[in-house]
Parts: sequence; C-alpha cells; structure tokens
Amino acid sequence: MRINIITVGKIKEKYFTDAINEYFKRLSKYCDLKIFEVQDEKTPDKALAAIEEQIKDTEGERILKVLNKDSYIITLEIEGKSIDSVSLAKEISDIATYKNSTITFIIGGSLGLSNNIKALSNYKLSFSKMTFPHQLMRVILLEQIYRAFRINSNEPYHK
Repeated sequence: MRINIITVGKIKEKYFTDAINEYFKRLSKYCDLKIFEVQDEKTPDKALAAIEEQIKDTEGERILKVLNKDSYIITLEIEGKSIDSVSLAKEISDIATYKNSTITFIIGGSLGLSNNIKALSNYKLSFSKMTFPHQLMRVILLEQIYRAFRINSNEPYHK
C-alpha cells in the first residue's frame, strides 16, 4: 500500500521534523510513504475574502501538480467527518481492500483548501472543529496513520 501526504508549507521547527522522521521510519514497515510539500502563499493581515480565495486557488494549483488523481483522495477539512482511530483504521483497510492501493491525504495551508481541491476529495476528514497549524497537523496525521496500521495488524499500541 502507498500513502501520499500532500501538504502546503514547509516544516521549520526541528522538533516537528524529528517527530515526522520517527513516524516515517515506523510506517516503513506497513506502507510506502511519500510526503510532498508545496509552497504556501503569504497571507496579508486582514486580507479581503477575494484575496484569500485567490491564495487558496494558487496553493490548490500547486497541489494539483503533485496529486495523483487516480489515488483515493482524503482531504483534511474542518467541515469533514469526525471519526475515532478505530474507524480510521477500518476506513484505510476498506480503501486498500475494495477501492485503491494508494491513499493521498491533503493538508491545506493556513486558509484551508481551495474549492477545486475539495471537489476532488473522495473523503473529507476532520480531526477536530479546532484549527491546528499545518506543521502540527502533519505529525498528528502521521501518528493516526501509524495507529491505524497497528490496529489493522492487531498489534498493541498505547491508548
């Protein structure tokens, strides 16, 4: 199974990089993991809604350049479906068994995802109604993917 993560923006803090590298190493046992970073756009303070949409569209165009549209696309969105870890594990297993051997998770920039990227989504996933920095969200996503593989393999993992 292949897992792709497309994320807007780069990781700047070493502690996030260390955590990402640790989960990358752990996940290598279960899947072929690829992370694609696309450049984020600077957002001016108090930007008009039209400017914010333009920024999301620009970031969306960058996402499209690295997106495998044949993969099963899961977008991370506040408006998405909230599920627990066991349900995510089942979802990943079902996708791999019945739908597609490649899953692509997409994490948007500070303003979220453009409508054209949302429209391509096969599954809209929400981790919370709260907003998280994209750097932290990448770590949380990797941890939950790792937890899902452990659950699906009937291997122990802390609760």
